[in-house]
Order: sequence, then C-alpha cells, then structure tokens
Amino acid sequence: MARRRRKLQPEEALSLREIMDAWPLLVPADRLDSFRSLERTIGEELFLGLSTRNQADLVLALPSAERRSWVRMLPPDDAADLVQQIEPQRREEILALLDDPTRKEVTGLLAYSEDAAGGLMNPRYAQVRPDLSVDEAIAYLRKQTRERVEMLHYVYVLDREQHLLGVVSYRDLFAARAEQKVQEIMRTKLTTVRPDTDQETLGRLFATHRLVAIPVVDAEGRMQGIVTLDDIVEVVQEEATEDIQKIGGTEALDAPYLQITLASMVRKRAGWLTALFLGEMLTATAMGRFQDEIAHAVVLALFVPLIISSGGNSGSQATTLVIRAMALGEVRLRDWWRVVHREFLSGLGLGCILGVIGATRILLWQLLFHTYGDHYGLIAATVSVSLVGVVLWGTIAGSMLPFILRRLGFDPASASAPFVATLVDVTGLVIYFTTAQIILRGTLL
Repeated sequence: MARRRRKLQPEEALSLREIMDAWPLLVPADRLDSFRSLERTIGEELFLGLSTRNQADLVLALPSAERRSWVRMLPPDDAADLVQQIEPQRREEILALLDDPTRKEVTGLLAYSEDAAGGLMNPRYAQVRPDLSVDEAIAYLRKQTRERVEMLHYVYVLDREQHLLGVVSYRDLFAARAEQKVQEIMRTKLTTVRPDTDQETLGRLFATHRLVAIPVVDAEGRMQGIVTLDDIVEVVQEEATEDIQKIGGTEALDAPYLQITLASMVRKRAGWLTALFLGEMLTATAMGRFQDEIAHAVVLALFVPLIISSGGNSGSQATTLVIRAMALGEVRLRDWWRVVHREFLSGLGLGCILGVIGATRILLWQLLFHTYGDHYGLIAATVSVSLVGVVLWGTIAGSMLPFILRRLGFDPASASAPFVATLVDVTGLVIYFTTAQIILRGTLL
C-alpha cells in the first residue's frame, strides 16, 4: 500500500537545519511549504545555500508576486546561472523581474557558455584608479561597497579604458601609508583568464595558485569580471560527478539522483548498457572460435573467468588513473609515451604477481586434490603466461584509450571502466587460447 504524503501545515515552522537536512527527501510541495514557513532572514539563508537547480525550482514554484524579491537577492553571476537552469521559453519571465542594470549584466553573461569563465564571472568587483592615494582609494571603496560590490578580497587597479593594471589586497591597502599612491603598492604579476577559458582550467588555476578570485580579461586586457572560489566549487563538484558517472558506464544524469525521472534514468543507462552487451557478445564469438580447444581440454574453460576478469580489472584501474590525472592537469596528450612506458612496466609487474599466484593455486590444488591430471605443469604455465599477457594488454589498453578519445575531441571520461573491461574481455580470450595452443600443443591439444 502506497504511503500517503502528509502535507505540512502552515503553523509547523521547521528550523533551517531541519529543512536543509530534509530538503533532498522532500517533494516539491513540501519544499515550498517549508520554505514559506521560515522567517525572512532564515529563508534568505536557506535560499542562498541551495544549489542553482534547487533555487530555480523554488523560484518557479513561488507565486508570481513573491518571485521578484528572491531573484533580486542574487548577484548577476548567480542570477545568470539560475536563468540557465530554466526552460528557454520561461527565461524572459525571470529576467523581467530584475532591475535594468542587473538585467543587462545577466544578459551579457548569458552570451557566454555556462561552463566557461565568461558564464561564471561576476561583473561586479572592487576597482580603483592607480593615481589615487590610499586614503582616497579606501573612501572610494567604501562607496562601492554600499552600492553594489560584494567581493572584497581584492581591489583591481584599472585605467580609464578599463585595462587591468594590477591588484591590491585589502591587507596591503590598509597597511600602506595614507599618502601613498595605489600604483606604488599594487602587484602587477597577475593570474588572469579569458572569457572562453573552460571551467576545468579554472579549477586547476584555483588549486595551483590558491587564489580566492581570478580576473577575467578580454583580448585587449580590459577587465570583464571576476570568477570567485565559491563560483568554481560547485562547478568542480558537478564536473567530478559527471566524470564519475561516465566512468561508471552511464551518461551524465544532469540532475540529483533522487530528482531525475525513472524514464530519464533508464534512457541514460540503457545506451551504454546495450553497447556493452553487444560488445560482450564478441566474447561468445571468441569462445566459439576456440571451441575445438575447449572440447579437447575442458579444463581450460575453468580459468576463463579468472583470465578475463584480471585483464578487465587491470584495464579499469589504468583508465581510471589516467582519466583522473588528465582532469587534474597532471597528464597531457604529449605525455602519452611516458604513460605507455610506466603502464607497460606496471602491467608487466602486476601480471607477474597474478601469474605466480595463479600457478601456485594450480600446483597446490594438484598436490592436495589431484585436480588437473598429468599435464598440470603445462596448465599452470598456460594460465601464468596468459595472466601476464592479459594484464599487460589490459593495462596498456586502459591507459591509452583516454588519450585516443582526447585526441579525437571526445571526453576522456567516456573511456568508462565497463567499456575497457568489455574490450579486454574479448582480446583476453584470444590471448589465453592462443597461449594454450602454443604451450599445450602435442599434449592436451
């Protein structure tokens, strides 16, 4: 019997912590009731703490008369992110709620890709002229803060044409003498990005330079805005989630797990699963190709799961490590030969370890139970050599597939672990039975 959902009563005012903890589990109607039951100040804290997707859903669920005040709370970059989460036919409706200056800023941001610096940047930042004294600059910044600036970690020094000349931290500004000019204390060695810089590169720059904000400049060096650390944190989390989902052998869900519809879940998983199933059919084809060998030496079939799983596991390990190294910028396309060299040695070592374990198991079972007959030594050699070959091949194939996809312009994360395992399963059988033909010829075969 289906559980009936109890609708929250208006008098049931939950705490912010209770609502934040329960938010992912609440249906849309209960989310709206809970949100509207909060005091304004607590509601603002909740609203600003939600993900962009949840903010958009909540704004659309609110009565038309209540939307304006909530949308106008957001800085331009966050407002642009919210608009991008809404269906195109309803975006103008939300944009109309903004004041004219903010609407122009948001419209400008929407011209950029949402996963590029231009789409993530905030066009509001603290700025001063280089010829101002420290006291004049502080007074000017106080005025900017009251009016519109929210990001107060850095002050950017611009000329009259908005070219970025330098940056001053608030610490340096307040520590300087009152009569000093801004240009005397500013730092001119800057880390900047273009509006089309992708979010992965931004994430690496924040991690490498430990910055709180990075300025965005055009080709002529004119300041366009800033990307702040809090802007990139959610983006990096989304990027990592997408990569992990792809590595797991599914399309990116593009929504929280519990919010995506069942039909979308099936559709996003069915494509890869079908492709992997068709690929695994080649395993049956490979088995059929060696059916005579299996008929003469049935014992070979006992080790098929052992062989192909070892190759698939080693390939999955390699592809996961390489994809992550690419995402972190540790490995680039030009490093493919170094990766091949490392993975060849790693695969050889891992294969030898598994080969020794496999041979030891066969010899031990023969000693205890006499399982494998008179030719147990050759069977042990076949399994051992095959494991070395399959694990070596799986490691090299798994490490090179992300490079091939990147070179062709695809996302390396598409080299999912299940895909690599399927590829190595088929080729692993060929390696195993070919090795058996060579070692067991004249005996069991």
